[in-house]
Amino acid sequence: MHQLIYALVEAPNRDDALASGNAAFDRLVGVGPDSAAVFDYYVTFDDETTSVAGTARWGELPVVASVDSDEGAELLERGWNATTEEFERNLKRVRTAVDEFSTEELMRDKELARHACYNLGAYRGPSLFLYDEYGGAIRHRDQLDRVLESDEQVWIIPADVHY
Repeated sequence: MHQLIYALVEAPNRDDALASGNAAFDRLVGVGPDSAAVFDYYVTFDDETTSVAGTARWGELPVVASVDSDEGAELLERGWNATTEEFERNLKRVRTAVDEFSTEELMRDKELARHACYNLGAYRGPSLFLYDEYGGAIRHRDQLDRVLESDEQVWIIPADVHY
């Protein structure tokens, strides 16, 4: 499965932002001794060597954009909307399961109820779409606001990930 995720990084310029974004994505695919993979691989939108990911799958997107720009604001909105929609979808599944299933059915993961619980509590992975420069998922609005209120310029870098 493929999905778009976004890294939000502080950097003085575009090149440094892209480097920081790649470092965050590297952490998410397990590059380095202190990283645990949550995705198999990633492709940023400056990679023209693949025919199955990145631009080939999603079309043209900016490689990196300031969150203050129109294209950066659009990417940020896209990532935040995906995050909230996925959370709400999983929350609805959990509420329905708790109301309708017995304890035994929940334990057996009827209709993937336990999986929905897992997704609600996830700190990284396919149910989350925005990440900070350290590869940590941005899980709620206060956290996003703290990242955006940086003293330095904030950039957004999209990546196509496979899981």
